[in-house]
Amino acid sequence: MPRVLIADDEDSMRMLVARAIAMDGHATVTAEDGAEALEILSREQGAFDLLLTDIQMPVMDGIALALTAARDFPDLTILLMTGFADQRERAYGLNAIVHDVVTKPFSVADIRAAVGAALATRKTV
Repeated sequence: MPRVLIADDEDSMRMLVARAIAMDGHATVTAEDGAEALEILSREQGAFDLLLTDIQMPVMDGIALALTAARDFPDLTILLMTGFADQRERAYGLNAIVHDVVTKPFSVADIRAAVGAALATRKTV
């Protein structure tokens, strides 16, 4: 069962995404911001198949989280989410480390498809 770490500062979005991808049998762990997600990744030694993170968050944003996670856990697949066009542009140069950027708002079917596609192409050790 794939393990997915979800980082989003909005409670409702974090819970919606967790419930949506759990429908496909994925185990989920959630974090309220990038710093908490990085702490979870470090504590669990990167034992996740996918990091799904919002870009705009307090404390540590999703891009800083993605850069750090990619450096420390190079086999981790990363998927970003954002509702802001300018944030999507910030992620433009990260193609080498980020699988895709999902634009909010999205449907349950959209996020399930994006997660499924990201997991299907993940690096295997």
